[in-house]
Amino acid sequence: MRAILNIIGVGKPLPRTETMELIDIGCNLTHDSFDHDREEVIEAAHQAGVVQIIITGASAEGSLQAVKLARARPQQLFATAGVHPHRASDYDAETDTLLRQLAAQQEIVAVGEAGLDYFRDFSPRDTQRTCFEHQIQIAIDSGLPLFLHQRDAHDDFITLLSGYRDRLNEVVVHCFTGSRGELHEYLDLDCHIGITGWICDERRGTHMKEFMRDIPFDRLMIETDSPYLKPRNLRPKVKSHRNEPRWLPWILGTLAACRDEHPHALAEATTRNARTFFHLGRSSPYT
Repeated sequence: MRAILNIIGVGKPLPRTETMELIDIGCNLTHDSFDHDREEVIEAAHQAGVVQIIITGASAEGSLQAVKLARARPQQLFATAGVHPHRASDYDAETDTLLRQLAAQQEIVAVGEAGLDYFRDFSPRDTQRTCFEHQIQIAIDSGLPLFLHQRDAHDDFITLLSGYRDRLNEVVVHCFTGSRGELHEYLDLDCHIGITGWICDERRGTHMKEFMRDIPFDRLMIETDSPYLKPRNLRPKVKSHRNEPRWLPWILGTLAACRDEHPHALAEATTRNARTFFHLGRSSPYT
């Protein structure tokens, strides 16, 4: 338990060891907040044991940028290609063609970030649903995994996804923040679950701690969703509001404590799951 406490906010995080390799399955590394120090951020993540990072594509332009970054660091960086529901109004035939072209690139390991977000309704809900279905079809046609976003739209989301699930390969509900009932509906659809720093937030993530053990060992993955959702239990506290992939161990530690598991065992499981889910090779040496 002392080792777990070390990485959930009491003292310093565990040092990197050869047996504790982590994979961040969702990092918005193309975000402009990284423009001045992106290389240093990648290096700091590696030194913290985050040996592979999947860069989230959330728009047409963002997906292109994600591929470009991933191409520069083979087997260390990978990318998804998709349009976030906030940007659903931008989705047109040209976007669909681009995403299909990107899906054929070796750097792309999933379609998305796709889904529904009724929390802010930056795009009309009917437009979001249409955009979601287009990207589901790309995943079906390409055979790639599907990387999904859902916020305050569970009923429409689960209904829509259920209609296509038997034609899809792997599916992950990224940045899960919902209820126990919602979790089990996703698990019943054979979805994987991505857990972020939301679990480290005493203001809004406390409810999740009760049922994190419900997630089967082979369905669980971890992510930072950087630069968003910085773990609030970081010690010592960091003044910047920007999240970084180097803080993935804090998410792992909090999750391990919730599940009453040793962090090293959970690290091995989540890393194995990510490599299997996204069909990743092992990371190449990096200096």
